[in-house]
Amino acid sequence: MALSEEPAAGAPEDGPEEAPEDGALARGGALESFGDSAETRALLGRLRALLGDRAAREGALERFRVIMDKYQEQPHLLDPHLEWMMNLLLDIVQDKTSPADLVHLAFKFLYIITKVRGYKTFLRLFPHEVADVQPVLDMFTNQNPKDHETWETRYMLLLWLSVACLIPFDFSRLDGNLVTQPGQTRMSIMDRILQIAKSYLVVSDKARDAAAVLVSKFVTRPDVKQKKMAGFLDWSLCTLARSSFQTIEGVIAMDGTLQALAQIFKHGKREDCLPYAATVLQCLDGCRLPDSNQTLLRKLGVKLVQRLGLTFLKPRVAKWRYQRGCRSLAANLQLSAQSQREPRTHAETPDGEEGYDVPEEVESVIEQLLVGLKDKDTIVRWSAAKGTGRVAGRLPQELADDVLGSVLDCFSFQETDNAWHGGCLALAELGRRGLLLPSRLADVVAVILKALTYEEKRGACSVGTNVRDAACYVCWAFARAYEPQELQPFVAKISSALVIATVFDRNVNCRRAASAAFQENVGRQGTFPHGIDILTTADYFAVGNRSNCFLVISKFIAGFPEYTQPMINHLVTMKVNHWDGAIRELSAKALHNLVQLAPEYSATHVFPCLLAMTRSPDLHARHGAVLACAEVARSLHTLAVREDRPVADFLDETAVQGLKHIHQQLYDRHLYRGLGGELMRQAVCILIESLSLSRMPFRGDTVIDGWQWLINDTLRNLHLISSHSRQQIKEAAVSALAALCREYYTEEPGQAGPAGREGLVKQYLAELQSPEEMTRCGFSLALGALPSVLLKGELRQVLAGLRAVTQVSREDVSFAESRRDALKAIARICRTVGVRAEGTPDEVVCRENVSQIYCTLLDSLSDYTTDSRGDVGAWVREAAMTSLMDLTLLLGTEQPELIEAPVCERVMCCVAQQASEKIDRFRAHAAQVFMTLLHAAGPAGPTVPHVPHRAELEKLFPRSDVASVNWNAPSQAFPRITQLLGLPTYRYHVLLGLAVSVGGLTESTVRYSTQSLFAYVRGIQNDPQALEGFAGALLQVFEDNLLNDRVSVPLLKTLDQMLANGSFDAFTADEDHPFCVRLLALCKEEIRKSKDVQKLRSSVAVFCGLVQFPGGVRKKVLLQLLLLLCHPFPVIRKTTASQVYEMVLTYGGVVGADVLDEVMAVLGSTAWDAELPLVRGQRNHLCDLLGVPRPQLVPKPAAR
Repeated sequence: MALSEEPAAGAPEDGPEEAPEDGALARGGALESFGDSAETRALLGRLRALLGDRAAREGALERFRVIMDKYQEQPHLLDPHLEWMMNLLLDIVQDKTSPADLVHLAFKFLYIITKVRGYKTFLRLFPHEVADVQPVLDMFTNQNPKDHETWETRYMLLLWLSVACLIPFDFSRLDGNLVTQPGQTRMSIMDRILQIAKSYLVVSDKARDAAAVLVSKFVTRPDVKQKKMAGFLDWSLCTLARSSFQTIEGVIAMDGTLQALAQIFKHGKREDCLPYAATVLQCLDGCRLPDSNQTLLRKLGVKLVQRLGLTFLKPRVAKWRYQRGCRSLAANLQLSAQSQREPRTHAETPDGEEGYDVPEEVESVIEQLLVGLKDKDTIVRWSAAKGTGRVAGRLPQELADDVLGSVLDCFSFQETDNAWHGGCLALAELGRRGLLLPSRLADVVAVILKALTYEEKRGACSVGTNVRDAACYVCWAFARAYEPQELQPFVAKISSALVIATVFDRNVNCRRAASAAFQENVGRQGTFPHGIDILTTADYFAVGNRSNCFLVISKFIAGFPEYTQPMINHLVTMKVNHWDGAIRELSAKALHNLVQLAPEYSATHVFPCLLAMTRSPDLHARHGAVLACAEVARSLHTLAVREDRPVADFLDETAVQGLKHIHQQLYDRHLYRGLGGELMRQAVCILIESLSLSRMPFRGDTVIDGWQWLINDTLRNLHLISSHSRQQIKEAAVSALAALCREYYTEEPGQAGPAGREGLVKQYLAELQSPEEMTRCGFSLALGALPSVLLKGELRQVLAGLRAVTQVSREDVSFAESRRDALKAIARICRTVGVRAEGTPDEVVCRENVSQIYCTLLDSLSDYTTDSRGDVGAWVREAAMTSLMDLTLLLGTEQPELIEAPVCERVMCCVAQQASEKIDRFRAHAAQVFMTLLHAAGPAGPTVPHVPHRAELEKLFPRSDVASVNWNAPSQAFPRITQLLGLPTYRYHVLLGLAVSVGGLTESTVRYSTQSLFAYVRGIQNDPQALEGFAGALLQVFEDNLLNDRVSVPLLKTLDQMLANGSFDAFTADEDHPFCVRLLALCKEEIRKSKDVQKLRSSVAVFCGLVQFPGGVRKKVLLQLLLLLCHPFPVIRKTTASQVYEMVLTYGGVVGADVLDEVMAVLGSTAWDAELPLVRGQRNHLCDLLGVPRPQLVPKPAAR
């Protein structure tokens, strides 16, 4: 928990945190045993057979890695199986006949096991008899330290040697006679091992770590330390002195040496190491490791310093330390039984031992550890914190208290977040070890409470996540370290702080850490108020969702009076002015929920504070305060209405005046301008909406004019607002306008008030003609938001103005967003004014204007505008479908006689077309609209009358499909939509949509739409009438969309696939069937004078498919193909030749057998991308062979 690193600065948090838990976490404790034992045994048993096959060898290694990685979380499950796995592999290693590659392979497998289980557990399983030392040493002679392919071998050999060298015999007994010949002396085993260790301490691979383990085991042996320890330490210090952390070689050498020294001073006896400790410390000071940018070197430096400190101090358990319980459960239970009979007290007495002498070097050690607590890297701070705890445990009470004081100095606001984090880790260590006495808890708890909310702004983001996480770790550690009575005075503050961190922290890791710390305190201390109730609501998974924490869990916890005020205070002081806008918005919404639990406190303390913050020079504080004022005012008004009390009970005159003056203060200080102005405009629009809904007594006040100016100015200048916040500001302004008009522009009888008669509608209609798209968007939605009393008498002009916005003209062809918003406004206005069949068109939707409204909406369904953003017309079509649905349901519910049969048919057909097109999201939306219109029903029956083929549709699309079918998925949508091809009314429109999908680019859309279309066509092969109807509709689609590339190009691809698939084989029985004659004419017209390569290629494929139809049409098709063989574009000539070649092979009767070989030869051997005169001769030769008249060049008319 305390070791989590900070996330990347400014990284958004919502994405990952809303996602479900990671699969690995969910499987965390799922395994019960090593279930892959049989497969592993078989894998290890066939290693010899795999040696010659490199691919099989690598496959086996990868498979073994996958098996072992499953047990990373539960490596202890491997323990019963480690011995036989090691024996299988060591048999290979110890076999003298094993090839070197096989030995290396065995060591790779051993390393994988070691990586998962850890080398410490694995070490004791290595053979470590006296007879094993020499063979292991001999293996090193065959190793090349520079071979990066076999580093696992060297790593495992060093570990093996580190356990083999622990034999309980003097190494000199193994040497025998070292003098082999006169003048020649063999190196002793002791020297050989030391030489190997030294050589591998300075290599660049992982063998360096194993060499450090070897040194620590070997040099601390009784016989070796007498002869070699001083020399090795001297070598180490010389290596450190001459190495520089500025070079790669120096870093590697220092890393290995520091590891070795740290291990020696950890495992060696104090009396053996003490004589060298001061020298090593002095050398370490000279290395200036804190200045290095190498994290690992600084960490090893801290690690070595703490080991030196422990060497200087005698190992003893401080009598003054605080103790809670024992490691034994039985002893704990016995103690608890005694404590019930006699209260236990902790006497804090100074250490009375005589001669407790602390060497002066310890001061340097502690100083370096305190510096390490402020290091920039977490692993260094963590090591320093552990070192601080270990060293403090051997100090007298007074000196240990000085150390604690120095740690507390880290919690100064002059210090960086690194110092705060290191300080928290150190406090947790001191607490865990009983070195933080209850008398100092008051000082410590004070800084921990600050650390739980620590956050420092850095540019556009902040730091402090790791500090808050570590502070939660401290609270977790204290829960385990102290008796409940020791922490009792601080329970209220700690519990409130942890609850606040659990629900209001920005970072998910901190929220979960706080929840875990709270849970630990509830379980260990038992004194946290309402602990169990809170834990069941705010558990690990519940706090993963930030919105859930702020808006749901916080409301539940604030229901307990102990937490209500602290939570409200935290939101007002820490979160309303947060740097993250999402947190400010959530905090304001959370305050809306919480102030109802403490209304008097909110009115007297919270509101004045928020009003003061609205005048803050800090943008974030000002923005958050205005949002919070809006939410709090609305919440208190809601409470007053619910309790039937006057609003003045909660909001006095001062508060109301303060709310009224917010806009004017911001306007006078020019705070609506610039980037900050975007935030303030949005916030004040939300404030206007809330105050209007809260019915503040401002009717007739000049502030209404100010609010109206802000809304109008915001909508007029939307194009000046940054794109990422434009939509939010537009929606806020429109919502504010709607609430403002309803409350302050209407009189009691439902008539427009004086302010509402000042031409607001005419002003907005004039703005619809603005050359700025965003201005049109804003005022279109504004007209849609007006109440019915303001639209009374103006409806005809309003609808005409919005209709003009929806029409595409050359000047505003890319204004798709304004067309979309105008359509939304039309639907909203229809709902606002209502329906009356015999009403006047200036006031309501009636018989006179309903057809014009339908016409506007249906025409928008043909908006296929594209620009650099893609198919922007899809936004318009989506809005048109939604508006059609809303209008049709409104009419069907109130005046169904206004829905005429032809209009209803056109609506259903157009929506069905959209439901068969290629974009998943809009196809799904269209399907939902179609299903809603089909199945909408009231007490008197179906809501929408005149739906064509209603009975058949209800069978094809049962009501159960509404929820069960995922219309976004092509695999589910197209098989259902293509069934509409069997209904004549829908066939044309569905084919129009399917043609675009089948001939599209998206692989999944093309696949499933093609499969569904072919399945339908196969089903009607034996029904000539249905097939004729289908073919006629297809040709009609082609004819209606000639030269419309959006439809014609994919339609050509669709026709190509259908011809190749034999969809029209039934027509090949008749010569010159009308279908093929008409299709040929349409294709010729489509490609006439075209320079679109994609279209020409598709047409070539269609022509090749048309060759299968007999009669005069075949000669005409061949003529078209031969014309294309001399097309000006070489790529078209090559494509045509290639496809004609395939066509001749596919359709055998097209070319006579006597000329077939020659035709194939000409097509295959001619370079069709050569110069046209050369190609033309070959083409003419083909004409002669195929019996087609040669095309004649038409001379260009001479210029007069």
